[in-house]
Amino acid sequence: MTHYVIRGDSVTAHASPPATISEDERVVKSIEDVAASGLSKAELTAIWNALPGAIKLAKFKDRKAAARRLWAAFAELPVDPERVAGSPAPRAGSKQAQVIDLFRRAEGATVAEVMTATGWQPHTVRGIVSGTLKKKLGLTVVSAKEERGRVYRIAAQAVL
Repeated sequence: MTHYVIRGDSVTAHASPPATISEDERVVKSIEDVAASGLSKAELTAIWNALPGAIKLAKFKDRKAAARRLWAAFAELPVDPERVAGSPAPRAGSKQAQVIDLFRRAEGATVAEVMTATGWQPHTVRGIVSGTLKKKLGLTVVSAKEERGRVYRIAAQAVL
């Protein structure tokens, strides 16, 4: 089941519910959730107008029409490319989440830097790269030989 996270006027599709959501986010998984979201018609219109390829509207006739049109449009959104269906998200603050954060930095991270941050052995770091990040979570991890050694980065995904 696809979960849609509404943040302001942007919507992203996820294969599984996000581990955490902030106060300004809403997770919807059905047309009923959209209708019961508590969003005003103006907010629903702003979401519609922010969708890629949507014909801009001044307002919706009513909440029911807004929910119906938005739900149909949500189904066309691409599912978050960094998440493989059925794979769990890393727990916030976990060592796995720390490694992902290190690899997402512009400068990336070396095996030695990850070892220092996590206390792991080198074979464990290499294992999380190939087993967990690439295979289990479906992330694109790239490596390059640089002055400070082999540097790993998580490739930036295209944002629509």
